[in-house]
Amino acid sequence: MTYQNKAKSNNKLYESLRIDCEKCFGFCCIALYFSASEGFPTDKDAGKPCINLHDNFSCAIHKSLRENGLKGCTAYDCFGAGQKVAQVTYDGHDWRQVPELANQMFEVFLIMRQLHEMLWYLTEALMLQTNSTIKDNLSHLVSETERLTYLNADSLIELDIAAHRDNVNTLLKHTSELIRTKALSGQKAALKRKKTIAGRLDFIGVDLRKANLRGADLRGAFLIAADLRGTDLSGADLIGADLRDADLRGANLTNSMFITQSQINTAKGDSNTKLPISLARPMHWDK
Repeated sequence: MTYQNKAKSNNKLYESLRIDCEKCFGFCCIALYFSASEGFPTDKDAGKPCINLHDNFSCAIHKSLRENGLKGCTAYDCFGAGQKVAQVTYDGHDWRQVPELANQMFEVFLIMRQLHEMLWYLTEALMLQTNSTIKDNLSHLVSETERLTYLNADSLIELDIAAHRDNVNTLLKHTSELIRTKALSGQKAALKRKKTIAGRLDFIGVDLRKANLRGADLRGAFLIAADLRGTDLSGADLIGADLRDADLRGANLTNSMFITQSQINTAKGDSNTKLPISLARPMHWDK
């Protein structure tokens, strides 16, 4: 396959990992647990439909979620798992039509969401990676992960998702190390932060405007309400980083690694914030 064809294939895969709520059955509105402490006005049990979910699976307040205290909804991203489960795994049959399969559908959705998230990261890694051996391994893992998304419901539930994730994480880490080293251009990593929470770097509320964040390893870091205004995050690895209320106004994330739409949706930004081409500027950001 030529480079151009590979690029087209990767872009096509990216498109299949974007949310299409009109082809879903409101899985995120029922399968997930909502917590009042995580951007929701009240708690909601998993398996219980949100009170704003219409019979046609649309949201009654979709255009005013944040105004109604549901900013957690605007931050969520299923990576296209909802429509895959609805239209492929269950061939267009929804949980109201077959209530006896409802709980199974919700479980499958949560598994599919993990697989689609892995596909998002793997697709990005495949485009970034230059080491031919690792690139071949990534390509194989993309194909294998995509194959898993087409398994039937019973096979998906039996899948050892943790073992598969370990294989994915190994290659993502190798890619991260290569790209971050290039971003540093021979310089030593600038971040010396030792304070952690449960093994994750703690930058909660920290002013990072003067820190050199190029090529920084921010995997899983707590960046809640951190001041990142005007910072250059080129080559920084942000996989799993908590960006809730982080101030990204004027920041450059164009070439940041492994950042997702849901992370961006939880942060603060403006028209001067530079994002990767795979992500969209949130509507609630400053103009």
